[in-house]
Amino acid sequence: MAIPHSFRVTFGEAFPHGCFMVGDVEQVKDFDASTAGKPVYARDKNTGEFVWQVTVVDCDPDARDKTVKVKVSSPVRPVPPAPLTGLPFIPVEFDQMTVIPWLNGQRIAYSVRARQLHAPTAGAGIHPTGNGNGKPATVGKDAAA
Repeated sequence: MAIPHSFRVTFGEAFPHGCFMVGDVEQVKDFDASTAGKPVYARDKNTGEFVWQVTVVDCDPDARDKTVKVKVSSPVRPVPPAPLTGLPFIPVEFDQMTVIPWLNGQRIAYSVRARQLHAPTAGAGIHPTGNGNGKPATVGKDAAA
């Protein structure tokens, strides 16, 4: 059976209500190769690029896990978008996403990976300009609802 190890997903499928970055972009350590005096940083098995981690808050009110760690493969540290005035967190989107399911005890968990991090576009999720009533505007497929 040829079931893939990872599954491609769009940002809108993974975060239909958008997400906000909390914290900073951090480089992921390779704990197996690192020693106490010499850290070694993880590299993507497919591209050889460094792996960076971004913690986001999922804006979906029904999300089982409110915070998600997204790993981004890039030769250099991804630069997050500039903070927006009046928002405590930075709205972000990811491109070329994959999800890898794994078993965490009795529960299925997911490792989320991406190739790019950038400011939201008008395609899906939370739009940074708001809708005039003090709340972020929902655009994309949810706008017609």
